[in-house]
Amino acid sequence: MSYNNRESRESNQMVFGIRAVIEAIRSDKEIESLYIQRGIGGGLLSELKELMHEYGIVAQQVPVEKLNRLTQKNHQGAIAFISPIIYQKIENIIPEIFERGEVPLILVLDGITDVRNMGAIARTAECAGVHAIVIPAKGSAQINPDAIKTSAGALYKIPVCRHDNFMQTIRFLQESGLQLVCCTEKTKDDIYAPDYTPPTAIIMGSEEDGIRNDLIRIADHLAKIPMFGEIESLNVSVSTGVILYEAIRQRGVE
Repeated sequence: MSYNNRESRESNQMVFGIRAVIEAIRSDKEIESLYIQRGIGGGLLSELKELMHEYGIVAQQVPVEKLNRLTQKNHQGAIAFISPIIYQKIENIIPEIFERGEVPLILVLDGITDVRNMGAIARTAECAGVHAIVIPAKGSAQINPDAIKTSAGALYKIPVCRHDNFMQTIRFLQESGLQLVCCTEKTKDDIYAPDYTPPTAIIMGSEEDGIRNDLIRIADHLAKIPMFGEIESLNVSVSTGVILYEAIRQRGVE
């Protein structure tokens, strides 16, 4: 079943000008990112801000120089990028997985900001049969052409769920019967200790900051990848593949 019910696009579409951005939002375009010039005002901008609130869209306030680097055309202080994928809601996906008689395996990415890591992780997740990827609305890599290319098209196939209230979304997973397994070095237990056969959400953090403490505190299991060399860590996309395939091994998927 395909959750991304749309034709594939090869690039993020730029929309500039306050009225054009307003119409893009009203047309239910999937806004990947929105930049608004710091310090500007006006009635049309107020209309845009009301629409942003209605649709739950968060904009970045940036200096005009950043907008000018994005386009030399008359942007009027507002530039949006339309995502090449359609984001899903995990609240809709989890019941469907159970209804199909499958055991959920969800991948949660907390703070992955490198687009190529995002693409590589999505490729591995799709190959491993992960049902969906969950990311926070703030602090995650854009799903852009580089991410799509690195994923070998996997980002068109695997549902990506982007949520504003990230912690609330994680608690929803727990309330739906999924155990949380955080892949972190902040434990003595290795990745072979947890039982991944029940419904599971595996959480990966950024290489810079790891997994946020709020998630570690509510996790059901903490698990680290054994390291025997002199280099202290693996790339996050490689780490994701290691732990995902331990879960697949335990589940005995043929």
